[in-house]
Amino acid sequence: MSATTAHEDRAVDVDDLLEDPRTDIEALCLGALLWSPAAEAQRVTDIVTATDFDRPVFGELFTVIAEQLKAGKPHDPASIGAALAEAGKSAGSHHGALLRFALTQATLSGAAAEFAGHYAQMVMSAAYRRGFHAAAASMTQAAAELPQDQLFAHLLSIGRQQRTATQRLARINGALSDTLPGGVIGETEHDIVKEPQ
Repeated sequence: MSATTAHEDRAVDVDDLLEDPRTDIEALCLGALLWSPAAEAQRVTDIVTATDFDRPVFGELFTVIAEQLKAGKPHDPASIGAALAEAGKSAGSHHGALLRFALTQATLSGAAAEFAGHYAQMVMSAAYRRGFHAAAASMTQAAAELPQDQLFAHLLSIGRQQRTATQRLARINGALSDTLPGGVIGETEHDIVKEPQ
């Protein structure tokens, strides 16, 4: 049996299904928020939303952090854990276990607090690209299912949505750029190709 075949035949282990938080953009972003000063963390939570996270459990954890900050309460890992418990979200349910595990991942991610803005930009960049994947899938489905006279209108609708997403990404990058030590990292408004007027 070749090495390749042996690898392919190996049973899937639970560890194969888990992202390493040290390289998981979303875990790093949440981890940085947990350790950032309140003012810096709130700059991120004021403009990023839970739906920007690919993993819903990370989006939910982000919401809890944002709510703590908005209420002027501590947002360190222990305080977020307590907030989850107070809200009945960390009980013995499967969902509660996922939330506790997500908090652990974020806490142990090794994220540098001073790069919270940078991590947030990476989360936004990934969300932006997912939007184009979704747009392509929607257009493919439309091509198969919509009446012919509705196809172009559907394409225009998708284009408007993606233009709005492009403009939002530019605004967020601009708002977060001055939070990055040593200058801007990643895409900036000048890097984004704008639609001709």
